Amino acid sequence: MKSLKSLASILVLCIMVSFSGCSKSESIPGDVEINNFVWKGLNAYYFWQNEIPDLSDTKFSSQSQLNNFLRGYDTPDNLFYSLLNDYPNTDKYSWIVSDYVALENSFAGINETNGMEFGLVQYASNPTNLFGYVRYVLPGSDAEGKGIIRGMIFNEVDGVQLTTTNFNTLLASTVTSYTITLANYNAGDPTATATTITLLKSQLQENPVKIVTTFTEGANKIGYIMYNQFVANYDGELNTAFATLQTEGITDLIIDLRYNPGGSVRTASYLGSMITGQFSGELFSRQVWNTKVQANINESNFITNFSTQINNGIISQNINSLNLTRVYFIVTGSSASASELLINSLNPYIDVSLVGTVTEGKNVGSITLYDSANYGRAGANPNHTWAMQPITFEVRNRDNVTVPAGFTPEVPFQEDYGNLGVLGDRNEPMLDRTITYILTGNRFSGDRMFVPRMEEISSSKLFTPTRNNMYTELEQ
Repeated sequence: MKSLKSLASILVLCIMVSFSGCSKSESIPGDVEINNFVWKGLNAYYFWQNEIPDLSDTKFSSQSQLNNFLRGYDTPDNLFYSLLNDYPNTDKYSWIVSDYVALENSFAGINETNGMEFGLVQYASNPTNLFGYVRYVLPGSDAEGKGIIRGMIFNEVDGVQLTTTNFNTLLASTVTSYTITLANYNAGDPTATATTITLLKSQLQENPVKIVTTFTEGANKIGYIMYNQFVANYDGELNTAFATLQTEGITDLIIDLRYNPGGSVRTASYLGSMITGQFSGELFSRQVWNTKVQANINESNFITNFSTQINNGIISQNINSLNLTRVYFIVTGSSASASELLINSLNPYIDVSLVGTVTEGKNVGSITLYDSANYGRAGANPNHTWAMQPITFEVRNRDNVTVPAGFTPEVPFQEDYGNLGVLGDRNEPMLDRTITYILTGNRFSGDRMFVPRMEEISSSKLFTPTRNNMYTELEQ
């Protein structure tokens, strides 16, 4: 996508409400300083701005009127969420933070974590109760040091049964330590054991390129990459993984996005270019912004194309492309935003096959807004560290298609929480099912017909500042 410099400058000029003229720099009373930033940022960029009466350009005729409105909200987050479109239904993805440093770290894959990546699932017979299952463990983490491994089940935190009403509090990102009670799976209705483990958080950076390997199956050389977040800081590692697969001479490719909540739009386009390579310069995706932005900015600013080179401000290197005409993705309900963008953007060009369960259905993305003259990081107000991550655009593919309901795999297959297997192992159930599909074309398998269908409602990734975000950069 082209630079958004012109977007930032033009929006600051003349699409703000009439009383603020063409500048955001006028003196604002201290008691509404942050709320003023929240309102004006949403007025400029929020995707549904023209549908929210309180964000209308004609809502207030003076700064004083706006100030009086802003004083009706005691905290910036109360104001922010009151201005969203049918929150938390139509818009459940916008959010605001009081510490943008933690948000920036999370975009780089750095989080305060104990290293236990988990999913939360409703009990088979009592959907009010929840249990956690360990998806994987971060190297060098407290969880690794204390023997946590994939497949462990826990149903209590600090001695309290996990439920649909308390899990956010018990596992909140602000909680620096907690104690889990391990449980026996018991066919989806776990029973607690006497084993408890206390886990402590520290700042860790996760390499999202978790596994890169190949499998030889007769004439097929199958490459496999488990990729857990679209993080620009690791674009180089992702490109190196594709160099390895090039050297191996793979005939088929599986990309495991089952736990990937999304991330950078630009990184998604790089990954699409690594998978293919024969479509350089052609349209990967387009973004649709609010009516004010669309009216003032040339559409070319919102186009992302397939590329032959990574230029992300961190590294500059040629992309290692496989020139494939088919790719297989492992997906679940935790596959969201940029993961879905990648699938949708490749669909018009090559055969895309999905194995797993229906994806999240997040077809919208955001930018980070800071309290500065042009809402960028440079010159941010030194009086506070609040920042917003509101939904600002919808993504569509070459054929103008967007998929808000998520993608339904043609090969339905659900993880068995009582038998998760070892990630990257040839016999891990979801990987094995995908390889079987490559080799036989068989879409259905009886070994998952009788696995209880339970609802997975959250995960450890959703407790991080970036959550299941898809974002682009507001360049200055």
